[in-house]
Amino acid sequence: MIDHVSLGVSDLARAAAFYDAILAPLGYVRLWSTENGVGYGKHGDRDEPLALVTLGERARAPGAGWHLALTATSRQAVDGFHAAAMRMGGTDDGAPGLRTHYGAGYYAAFVRDLDGYKLEAVCHES
Repeated sequence: MIDHVSLGVSDLARAAAFYDAILAPLGYVRLWSTENGVGYGKHGDRDEPLALVTLGERARAPGAGWHLALTATSRQAVDGFHAAAMRMGGTDDGAPGLRTHYGAGYYAAFVRDLDGYKLEAVCHES
């Protein structure tokens, strides 16, 4: 259903370093870079499902109720995502763990990026 998502950031270099670090454990890489944006996806993807665009002081994270959930292939990937976010200056919004109220085998972590976007990495275990 969703082709791609773009997030407006205040400082592109800082945001790109953050996303490079947090997306690596999930298997995502930077696919392109310009002075105005960067795009992420799986290695070999033709198009990027996630892009960051520089907005400077106009950058604003959406309010309550909005978050971006990223697919993880394992608990270790979720843990790596969370650890990288903490190391890079993100904010903990829910440490890695099972969230059985979302479903059996729902293992996730929640963080806020440097611009306040709420991000989740989730692994659906069988």
